[in-house]
Amino acid sequence: AEIGDLCNLRELMLNNNYLRLLPFELGKLFQLQILGLKGNPLGSDILSLFSEVNGTRKLLEFMLDNLGVSTSPPPARQWIQLAPLDRKAPTAIFTVMCYNVLCDRYATRGLYGYCPQWALSWEYRKKMILDEIKHFSADIIALQEVETDQFYKFFLPELKREGYEGIFHPKSRAKTMSESDRKHVDGCAIFYRTAKFVLIKEQLVEFNQIAIEHANGHEDMLNRVMTKDNIALAALLQTREPCWESSVPPDPSQVAQPILVCSAHIHWDPEFCDVKLIQTMMLMEQLRQIVESCGHSLRPGHKKENNVQLLLCADFNSLPDSGVIEFINNGKVAVNHKEFKDIAYKECLLKMLSHTNNDQQFTHTFQMNSAYSADLLPFTNYTYDFKGIIDYIFYPKGAMKPLGILGPVSEEWIKESKIIGCPHPHIPSDHFPLLVEFGLTLGVPRSSPVNQVMMPPPTSHAAYMRRMKEF
Repeated sequence: AEIGDLCNLRELMLNNNYLRLLPFELGKLFQLQILGLKGNPLGSDILSLFSEVNGTRKLLEFMLDNLGVSTSPPPARQWIQLAPLDRKAPTAIFTVMCYNVLCDRYATRGLYGYCPQWALSWEYRKKMILDEIKHFSADIIALQEVETDQFYKFFLPELKREGYEGIFHPKSRAKTMSESDRKHVDGCAIFYRTAKFVLIKEQLVEFNQIAIEHANGHEDMLNRVMTKDNIALAALLQTREPCWESSVPPDPSQVAQPILVCSAHIHWDPEFCDVKLIQTMMLMEQLRQIVESCGHSLRPGHKKENNVQLLLCADFNSLPDSGVIEFINNGKVAVNHKEFKDIAYKECLLKMLSHTNNDQQFTHTFQMNSAYSADLLPFTNYTYDFKGIIDYIFYPKGAMKPLGILGPVSEEWIKESKIIGCPHPHIPSDHFPLLVEFGLTLGVPRSSPVNQVMMPPPTSHAAYMRRMKEF
């Protein structure tokens, strides 16, 4: 059985070894290119498959698909308490999930050769994904890589039964496709619990359209940025009274607090780090404009800064030390940042960022923190070729604070079970869902976090509150 652990093996010669049977663990050798089996009295079914065109690959896939799952499911992810609930002032409490569910058309043998085909199939994975979403029961759910057809026929009806409403938009390419092809295009979705939130407005952000608008004939803006059809989806929500479980604001007008929730998916290719950074800059500028227009419409005549709070949930396809995350965290990035690849984007981008007159830095107007840090969650994406943090939940500094987060999948389980990548029969996506419980407190400065305390994840807010009282 240990031969299956040699997943880097490229060549295996088993000629003339009097083998009558082959261990199914050979199927784990998904990178094997040459397999020698001559001179072995193997069964006719094995030899027949092996003699076909691409016989080595077909035989290995057959072995992997028929290999029994010997690993037990991972233990429950622990809940990490970050801060106590502030009971001195009215506080809206809600949970937020961010999850790239890996759409069906990307879940291929070519990309995930270590996973059996039956565990890659959408019919198998979708039930596990839905079970996860229902188990954690977040009040706001931001999803990426949701196929159009699956949103309308699966996620929306299933989650409506659980008390949610949802919005969705596919990537920009859908506009150019036939109806039959359009239903397989993936996009971003946002679900919200109707008992706690009401939807005021939704808005789509299409990066290729913004690139066209601001290119002014710039060749790289047209050829590199405009050709990527990633999107973001924003939903302006207002809190309802059940959000204020600890205490309802004395002023009834304060019950309906506006929160702009964004689900975004940035371009994936590391060779296009300039595109990732520019898409993120476009996103923050569009969100600024949305927040400003929403603030004016919600409180007409108010000159004071509006109080629409931004929750940004995204697969940024960018590591914590990238220009993308530097820009979001610090509110600025140098115009000559290395990730622009020495391409002269400066003039286009300065015109796009109309709120700034700084010609040495590109800036945005939000003050954001990441709810997760690398010491609490070492990776959000786990494949054979890549393991790292690329998914994030950002929240506004001061206005909100994370009370707790869902901890990582057990690294001990990953090591002991020899999980070389996901998806896996027990893990339905190559991404792990993020889950954060936030407190939005009125009129009270942010308090310092307490020591982290490990707990089982709350399956409902009520259960979490009971544990908080016990703590």
